[in-house]
Amino acid sequence: MIPYYTQSDLDLAKNHLQELLTEQFERLKTINDNITTPDYSRIKPIIIGVAGGDGIGPIISVQTMRVLNTLLNEDINHGKVIIKEIHGLTIENRVKHMKAVPDDVMEQLRECHVLLKGPTTTPEMGSSLPNIESANVYIRKAFDLFANVRPIRVPRLGIDWVFFRENTEGEYMLGNRGLLIKNDLALDFKIITRKGATRILRMAFDYAQKTKRNKVTVVTKANVIKTTDGLFLDVARKVANEYPNVQWDSWYVDVFAAKLIDQKRRRDFKVVVLPNLYGDIITDEAAEFQGGVGTAGSANIGSNYAMFEAIHGSAPRMIEEGRGRYADPSSLMRAAAMLLEHIGMSEKAERLHMALDICCQYEAKVKVTGRADGATSEQFTDYIIEVINDPQLEAKWKTFKQKELETITTY
Repeated sequence: MIPYYTQSDLDLAKNHLQELLTEQFERLKTINDNITTPDYSRIKPIIIGVAGGDGIGPIISVQTMRVLNTLLNEDINHGKVIIKEIHGLTIENRVKHMKAVPDDVMEQLRECHVLLKGPTTTPEMGSSLPNIESANVYIRKAFDLFANVRPIRVPRLGIDWVFFRENTEGEYMLGNRGLLIKNDLALDFKIITRKGATRILRMAFDYAQKTKRNKVTVVTKANVIKTTDGLFLDVARKVANEYPNVQWDSWYVDVFAAKLIDQKRRRDFKVVVLPNLYGDIITDEAAEFQGGVGTAGSANIGSNYAMFEAIHGSAPRMIEEGRGRYADPSSLMRAAAMLLEHIGMSEKAERLHMALDICCQYEAKVKVTGRADGATSEQFTDYIIEVINDPQLEAKWKTFKQKELETITTY
């Protein structure tokens, strides 16, 4: 009987796995599980890079830059801040160089202290585009941006969640490095390291303690994915011992996804920490409560660099259908607010958050629908800037907030 596989098939798999393991052993040497961030008060000027990406990315990036220029006008004029526009992160340029991020673009990114990044297209298997790695994943690995932080707030529903998604491991770590043998057997690889799990879990617990939220939920599928998710959960138990004043619990990802729509139970969730893939999926679900993925921003945090972006993709269909100018920029604006907070400009960040609350949830005089029946990205941004410049912004926001709190009480 002729065996279905041959020795050459086994050798191919062994050599491939050996190569991947060697890379991961080398990577392990570089991981620091301590949490450190730069002191931006000592940096002058702070260089904020803005990379538009592709699809709707350049459209919403231009509008978000208008908002940043409004908020940072004085800082820019006094040389405290430089906003540097970075080109070349389009799918066309990446395919031309056959790189997730071309070398000259990476050099521009390295010249910045923080990055505001528009969405970028990642080719899927079987498409007409070559199998290049996700630009997001590449940048996260290059700058070791291990924490993806995604806040979701809908006070009228009692929702105030902050998600900490591990950003450099999991299934995405080797997403384009799987094996296809005899065009029949496909294998992909999931990576979890003790150091990698420790630092994301420690950041989540540290945040819960500092913000007095005092509750962390750890999400895995450790009952089935026993080795990798099992390690993540085991590390969670050990990290939890470092924070005796912070409560914690663990959920399996499928049940947790269901409980997010449980009106009573979802209010119990405060800070949530997850491995990479689960974090990507769950935060998209969570964003729907806030108005969809087009309304949510995220931070990618490392020890020496940070990248801020919308949680949605480049929406090529909108471009193909000629609807690009109707793209909602609020997600990238939320990310810009997180960027401002990260570099120590919390008052400006709060002003932008308040303006977005008013324009997207409370007052919503100008609505973006993604189609011609709604506002354009530029019209919405005009509205945002008008509200930011309103001297009564804070008072107006507090009035809306009080009404919202009354709604929660009677919910």
